[in-house]
Amino acid sequence: MRDFQTPGRSAVLATNGLCATSNPLAASAAIDILRRGGNAMDAAIAGAVILGLAEPQMTGIGGDCFTLLSPAGTEDVIAVNGSGRAPGAADAAALRAQGHETVPLYSAHAVTIPGAIDAFCTMSDRWGRLGLADSFAPAIAYMEEGVPVSPRAAFDWQMDTPVLQGHGLTHYLDNGRIPEKGDIFRLPGNAEVLRRVARDGRRAFYEGEVAEDMLATLNAMGGVHSAADFAATDCTLTEPVSGHYKGRELLEHPPNGQGIIAHLMLNILSHFDLAAMDPMGAERVHIEAEAAKLAYDARDRFLADAGHMTRLDHLMSAGTAEKLAALIDPKRAMAHPQQTSEAVHKDTIYITVVDRDRMSVSLIYSIFHGFGSGIASEKFGILLQNRGGGFSLQEGHPNEMAGGKRPMHTIIPAMMRDAGRVSMPFGVMGGQYQPNGHARVVTNMTDFGMDAQTALDAPRSFAEKGVLNLERGYGEDVRRALAEKGHEIVTPEVAIGGAQSIVIHENGVLEGASDPRKDGCALGY
Repeated sequence: MRDFQTPGRSAVLATNGLCATSNPLAASAAIDILRRGGNAMDAAIAGAVILGLAEPQMTGIGGDCFTLLSPAGTEDVIAVNGSGRAPGAADAAALRAQGHETVPLYSAHAVTIPGAIDAFCTMSDRWGRLGLADSFAPAIAYMEEGVPVSPRAAFDWQMDTPVLQGHGLTHYLDNGRIPEKGDIFRLPGNAEVLRRVARDGRRAFYEGEVAEDMLATLNAMGGVHSAADFAATDCTLTEPVSGHYKGRELLEHPPNGQGIIAHLMLNILSHFDLAAMDPMGAERVHIEAEAAKLAYDARDRFLADAGHMTRLDHLMSAGTAEKLAALIDPKRAMAHPQQTSEAVHKDTIYITVVDRDRMSVSLIYSIFHGFGSGIASEKFGILLQNRGGGFSLQEGHPNEMAGGKRPMHTIIPAMMRDAGRVSMPFGVMGGQYQPNGHARVVTNMTDFGMDAQTALDAPRSFAEKGVLNLERGYGEDVRRALAEKGHEIVTPEVAIGGAQSIVIHENGVLEGASDPRKDGCALGY
């Protein structure tokens, strides 16, 4: 239970509908859509598109999305892969010949075709109630009128502005000045794109003037993208990957997303008695860090586009987790494996909505690095993702860059089912951290009995790039104990990730939780 004499926030309880996301304007718009008779899909799309304006360093229509959804009246869950592909002419060998060992992140070579708009169109058509015109209307109005820059967005803007280039500088700075908290930020070009898509469908984005605007910018910067690449964009409907932890079912997006790594981490952690540990203590942090090192090493070896995966069963195997768990020394930190891609800890947004009829939507939407590639189209100001940085350039690697292939993706929405009943859509932002973040939320709630808000509030740790990041919420005694185990301790400049969740209680009450590391909130009615 929350200590009401210390800073914090209460969970939000409602019965008719609830949204949790990282900006209040987006959450409010989603609830407005529900009040007007829209369903959770209509509302989630409405909120997500607003976040491309409210948090432009995190996401936008030049990016990708992944969704898990449970339609009303069923406990089934559908996975929608709205990630784009490399252009048909993309060639890892050509980049190696130019001397590159990894995909250059702030170049046209890192720009994969944006997949989110196609996914929004498909999801609205198949599962929405009101249609795209209604879902896009709040974002269109905000993009034309502008929204005040929020505190976390202003913080990120200062850090990420150096990657902006060319037309990105024109559209995402204020006459060369970095926007500050409270400044009004507008994206009228994006508003026009949304207006056209609402009227004419996905073709308004992937063909004609809008696609030509993106193509002209990319080709001028050496990109090998073609009109055919844009026109061929098509989201994929699949089944989620299911795994169990102490009787609870976790549903994750299948590859090319890294959701199976959350399963692998939890399978490794199941070999340790976490519940007997101090949830804020050094022992728990150490075991989790070691599990993450092993799970992420497996990810970087085997994870790729679903059509190129050969070791999915290996990653999901209980035997694999048992062997990896046996490598963990409870008293000593192991060395960090070498990463093979540029899937480093980066930016994204997450939104979850549950409506009156208990349709549940878990949606994550991103341009990858802060401000993506830094490249924006000239006329419409579409900021383009650099998801191609998730490819490997290693010859023969399953995730090696190739034309028409999807890169290994960091963004992963999740859902929990208990006794066959969808009980919690949730997501943890933060790029590479996300599988670790999913494991942390699940163990916080399952092993330590935390409620959803407490589970998101609790301090975080993350082992990456040879160091163990500890948020300031950990005490000096924990830091000393971890250093004695051989960890190199770092306090990260940026909080580790951000999360949102909605618990669906058996009595019908919805309980929303929103991470204080972001500007957002949970709202219900």
